[in-house]
Amino acid sequence: MAVFLTTNILLFRSLRFASPIPSILTNSPSKVSLNRRRFVSASMASDNESPAKNPGLRSDPPDEETKGYFMQQTMYRIKDPKVSLQFYSDVLGMSLLKRLDFPDMKFSLYFMGYEDTSSAPKDPVERTEWTFGRKATVELTHNWGTENDSKFEPYHNGNSDPRGFGHIGITVDDTYKACKRFESLNVPFVKKPDEGKMKGIAFIKDPDGYWIEIFDTKNITNVAQAAGPKPE
Repeated sequence: MAVFLTTNILLFRSLRFASPIPSILTNSPSKVSLNRRRFVSASMASDNESPAKNPGLRSDPPDEETKGYFMQQTMYRIKDPKVSLQFYSDVLGMSLLKRLDFPDMKFSLYFMGYEDTSSAPKDPVERTEWTFGRKATVELTHNWGTENDSKFEPYHNGNSDPRGFGHIGITVDDTYKACKRFESLNVPFVKKPDEGKMKGIAFIKDPDGYWIEIFDTKNITNVAQAAGPKPE
């Protein structure tokens, strides 16, 4: 799984669109005139990350018992592992960290991530432990037989009614360069970098239709200018 930026979470936490593609991503700006310096100073002054402005957020340090917790995986179901593994390895550059097969229950798990697998243990049990110690992995779940089932209904990607799960995010070195490559590989786009109000970020689809946000650390700060202080 890829790394999410705090600014990215703030931008998309409240998306409740009337159409599958958010209007904020597709509509042309009508009266957008933001001054970067004013935005930065206003954002700093607003202290939007403080507990006082975020109901439910704790105001003291984390519980000591949660000290070893970390975000390890995001799981979603896939129809055809051959197609999905090719996409996540060849298109997005991830590696297969661990495969787990469960013959009695007829499903397999594929853990993908941005790790150097040359350092992974050779022993299967140790490799499993190593895998579950990696951060931000994607767990692809394949229920056997779906790849050959002509009546199989695609999995819900969360971006049409009823909405729920939205997307994962991948940080790249350069959004525009990455998207040129995706175009050459015939990857389907939900949004290209210069479309909509939020310039400099893109959304692509994986083989099952799940959305993947593409951004770099430079352009995402420009996009975040739209996330001004919340009105009191």
